[in-house]
Amino acid sequence: MKLSLFDYILPKDLIAQKPASPRDSSRLLVLRRKSKKIEHKHFYDLPKFLKQGDVLVFNDSKVFPARLWAKKETGGKLEVLLLGQKSTNIWECLLGGKVRKIGSKFKIGKLEGRVIKKSPNGVWLIEFSLKGRSFWQQVFKHGVAPTPPYIKKLQKKDKVIKDYQTIYAKEIGSVAAPTAGLHFTKRLLKILKKVGVQLEFVTLHVGYGTFQPVKAKNIEEYKMHPELIEIKKEVIQRIKKAKKEKRRIIAVGTTTVRVLETIMPRFLNHKPRAIDHKLINTFIYPGYKYKFVDCLITNFHLPKSTLLMLVSAFSGPKLTGLRLIKKAYLEAIERKYRFYSFGDAMLIL
Repeated sequence: MKLSLFDYILPKDLIAQKPASPRDSSRLLVLRRKSKKIEHKHFYDLPKFLKQGDVLVFNDSKVFPARLWAKKETGGKLEVLLLGQKSTNIWECLLGGKVRKIGSKFKIGKLEGRVIKKSPNGVWLIEFSLKGRSFWQQVFKHGVAPTPPYIKKLQKKDKVIKDYQTIYAKEIGSVAAPTAGLHFTKRLLKILKKVGVQLEFVTLHVGYGTFQPVKAKNIEEYKMHPELIEIKKEVIQRIKKAKKEKRRIIAVGTTTVRVLETIMPRFLNHKPRAIDHKLINTFIYPGYKYKFVDCLITNFHLPKSTLLMLVSAFSGPKLTGLRLIKKAYLEAIERKYRFYSFGDAMLIL
């Protein structure tokens, strides 16, 4: 399937530069796959589309200040972007600056890094001198949250920008927010609980792979960058029980979809166990047959992105789903919806 099929034209003024206030006042496009009907609501209307027994599954990964500025042994500056933890004190990183020698070192406050390997995709392996709490203290002291390049109007340079964090974020590890969750407020979660909606949390630490540009002309040739996931045994048990009882499983965001579709089908006929520090690189694109997720809450995604491919696959078989998503996107553009990370949302039923 050609990458060019997933392209579309978006006016720049529709790229959201800040979240709605309050967050649940963002707009909500409701797309019904069977009837192909589209409704236009607000995110605070979400409880009207859910019912008692539905299971909302969230990604509770927390964005950390992954962009750091280091000082090289030569005295020069080096930009370090932490992508993902490989082991206790070894990280995959992107490096901005002249680093060409294996073994070269740099410092970020009290934290020292040593270059140990370069991968063909331009990602470096860095060994750090600190680990655990000591490591994170230096990261939070010297780092800045790496927001997407299309967000130009950030007014704060806080260590972790509050706007770019879900209200339920808990497990530190993402370099970018699981943005579908940004629309939820404490008030809305309370209403959903009163309706009888079951809330569950899994963890996928959003890394380089989710937003890495797809360069392959044929998408089948593309390989996702692995990302770390964790799920508690009791969470798997509850979600499995709900699925067996034919209750709807509603994924909040594409990262949650990838966790559920990768992990949960295997447990339907097997005893649940905790998933701890497992790497996945599941790539979902048209032609994929969904096995577990029934409904999806998501944002409006960039052209030619793996995220757009995933929602296209969810919306119908092969090109049918892509055509339906393009129809929805065109209507959203005509109605001046806000796009991307801080933009409006879709509910696909």
